[in-house]
Amino acid sequence: MLLNLFSVELWERFSFYGMQGILAYYMYYTVTQGGLGIDEGTALGIVGAYGGGVYLSTILGAWIADRLMGSERVLFYSAILIMAGHLSLALLPGTIGLATGLILIGVGSGGLKANATSLVGTLYSKEDERRDAGFSIFYMGINIGGLIGPLVTGWLQVTWGFHVGFAAAAVGMALGLLQYGLTRKNLPETAHRVANPLPKNQYAKVGILAVAAVIVIVLAVAFKLITAVNLKWIIVAFVILAAIAYFAVILSNKSVTGVDRSRVYSFIPLFLASAVFWSLFQQQFTVIALYADKRLDRSILGWEVPASWVVSINPVFIIVLAGVFAALWTKWGSRQPGTPAKFSAALIVMGLAYLLFIPFAGMAAVPMMAIVFILLLFTIAELMLSPVGLSLATKLAPAAFQTQMVALFFLSVSLGTAMSGVLAQWYDANNETPYFLVVGLVSVGFGVALFLCRKPVKKLMAGIM
Repeated sequence: MLLNLFSVELWERFSFYGMQGILAYYMYYTVTQGGLGIDEGTALGIVGAYGGGVYLSTILGAWIADRLMGSERVLFYSAILIMAGHLSLALLPGTIGLATGLILIGVGSGGLKANATSLVGTLYSKEDERRDAGFSIFYMGINIGGLIGPLVTGWLQVTWGFHVGFAAAAVGMALGLLQYGLTRKNLPETAHRVANPLPKNQYAKVGILAVAAVIVIVLAVAFKLITAVNLKWIIVAFVILAAIAYFAVILSNKSVTGVDRSRVYSFIPLFLASAVFWSLFQQQFTVIALYADKRLDRSILGWEVPASWVVSINPVFIIVLAGVFAALWTKWGSRQPGTPAKFSAALIVMGLAYLLFIPFAGMAAVPMMAIVFILLLFTIAELMLSPVGLSLATKLAPAAFQTQMVALFFLSVSLGTAMSGVLAQWYDANNETPYFLVVGLVSVGFGVALFLCRKPVKKLMAGIM
């Protein structure tokens, strides 16, 4: 069954990263270049806010799974929304297509991501030492899709235009939906279970709140309280409030035992570390996307590589190295470093990757091999944090919050992704050194601080690695 979930996630990531690989360029390229002509800083901020919104919507998908429908059905309907979103980008013109497509994909991807991860968690017991290895293999499926998607959509965008590239993403998601439809019946019984069913007398109340929330958002947009310029800040503020509220809800729930509560407390510093990591990593779609377009020498034998193909470098390394890390964790077994140490190492390596941009500051055309090596460090850092963090969320989760704990991990990704759009406004291609120096040193500093605190954090984890 791991292979089936692997395949479904591969096609979903093909569509998601294929679209995101060309999204920033679609917004800031001029109309004559096939784009929308949006200011570069605003476009990168929207990319960050959109990415943050995707991971923020995992809360909604997880809540619906745990309280109403179960992970399996939420995943299926989310895939339909994603496909509709890509079709909107491909077929609808201008900002109407952009807004419609991003909303549908954002909500659908949020629902799919948390529940796909939760379903992988149902395949292993919490004590199974193969668990991290299984998540690493699943993570490799994500990155095969992440590799192929930008290559296909990027080539189609350069050759035929942005809308053809978006159409390819829709086809990819349709294949993923077909794959899942044929295999969903083979999932274990726990995949269909509603962990904490909402009482039927609460349905009307929840429905009214949902409608009210939509009305508030529509009015805020209509009265320009929410704009393209301030959207990234609104997402950051909302994610911070949502994370605080989510921790409070889980910790105050009467079904959560003392041991479970201790484990949730242990997740707080790891949540913060994850947010810092993703604020750097997700700049592949903001600062590094701009860097690839403006600063790199992408000429190979007289042919210019599409800028969006740079997004595929990281997945190549993931595919090569995911199995190595999975085998390493399996071989070490109980002797492997604890999760806090892995997170700490990830932050330090990511910080060093940003510091390596500094020697190339001011260079007229940065060689491709420079970004290849830097993204290799991105990959090493990612493999020490992302699949490990997904696995950890399912291990630390109280029984009634299995999927929602995964959503809480994705909230850290949401915060970091939105911050990648915020940080992009301080990047200056004409004076790069201060930006890369500060960002790199902050990441290293967080990594060292977490390493020094690893023992009390492990104690709170109450036996979980």
